[in-house]
Amino acid sequence: MSTLRDGQAPVDSWYRQTAMPFPRQAHLQGKERVDVAILGAGLTGLSAAIELAKAGRKVAIIEAREVGWGASGRSGGQAIFGFGCDQHKITAQLGLADSKKLFAWSLEGMQLLKSRIRDYQIDCDWHDGHAHVPIKPRQVDELKHWQDDLARNFDYALPWWDRDQLRAVLATDRYLGALYDPNSGHLHPLNFTLGLATAALALGVKIYEHSEVISLNRQAPLCLKTAAGEVEAESVILAGNAYVYGLAPELDARIMPVGTYIGATEPLRADRAQSLIQNGMAVADINWALDYFRLTSDHRLLFGGRASYSTLKPLNLAGVMAARMKRVFPQLADVRFDKVWGGYVDISLSRAPHWGRLTPNIYFAQGFSGHGIAATGLAGRLISEAILMQSNRLDVFEKLKHRPFPGGRLLRTPMLVAAMAWYKLRDALW
Repeated sequence: MSTLRDGQAPVDSWYRQTAMPFPRQAHLQGKERVDVAILGAGLTGLSAAIELAKAGRKVAIIEAREVGWGASGRSGGQAIFGFGCDQHKITAQLGLADSKKLFAWSLEGMQLLKSRIRDYQIDCDWHDGHAHVPIKPRQVDELKHWQDDLARNFDYALPWWDRDQLRAVLATDRYLGALYDPNSGHLHPLNFTLGLATAALALGVKIYEHSEVISLNRQAPLCLKTAAGEVEAESVILAGNAYVYGLAPELDARIMPVGTYIGATEPLRADRAQSLIQNGMAVADINWALDYFRLTSDHRLLFGGRASYSTLKPLNLAGVMAARMKRVFPQLADVRFDKVWGGYVDISLSRAPHWGRLTPNIYFAQGFSGHGIAATGLAGRLISEAILMQSNRLDVFEKLKHRPFPGGRLLRTPMLVAAMAWYKLRDALW
């Protein structure tokens, strides 16, 4: 097996700078037997581990780097209802009845996130409120159509803010309105992940860090092997997402690692920060290559959105990010970024979640497509339900068909780069 190379050390992010204390966990050495072995100590793996440990199962998590090292500890931290694709795409595949189930379960994922913050007393700076914002008139129409579909078919009514309403709380003239959701919000993703890990350890879950899995034995007994040890299990969960290749080639072909980048400004005065986003909500536009932003607990602006579809880090990243930020907030012309970092998200071709089984006892969850803060918790719960012999909900997700990216291993990245260039051009011109 090989992992997507993204360095070995933890990323120097604002999240890492403000992370809660968490004791480093031992490497895997020797042989161990458990009920469930999980690859990946991110949000999906930790969520599943918590559910299974509460049900009395013996669980071990094997992590190639450290808890929260990947997307779970680097993301924009925006927790949003639904999934990475628009709900109408799921409806087109599954029909309205099953689409309604998936949407309702996505809301359960949001509630699960909030209940875990409360139950495990995780200090992760949760803040209510998220706005999707349009830049072009056609995007106003898209959002209003989405608003109507959510209200009419999914009983999820969201308010539309016109430009003046939005301008009253958001200090920019760039956007034409907003679709606002008070139920969504944002948090410190690394501290949330570390909080879940702390809860999992308290429930008896073993977490092995710096223990890269090099092979998966799919025959009984199932076994995840590292250079120094192995874990045999009755069930295995693959939760490495964009950072794992080679263990399951049939999964590799159906996700693409996409680099995404975030910057945290130098601290602003509290009053200056609040003047930018008076209600503290998170904001994202709906361009294909989108911008998203929010305030932090120490009065910085966290601004993300630069993406790389080639897996190569963009040149002059800090300068590009600053230019994008100042296009939204020209009043921040004097503000610099203290930290700029990136990582990879796992997108599926349709942007719909790809969760299911490789074999009757090997489970996976991938394809969160940049929409994983709440959905990962749901994925962990549904997979744990299936392991506990209640698979009806995971069965519905398995109905979603996922085609491989065209071009194979050699050509799929250049083809995706070309496709994304078209979408960026459309954002700019239409």
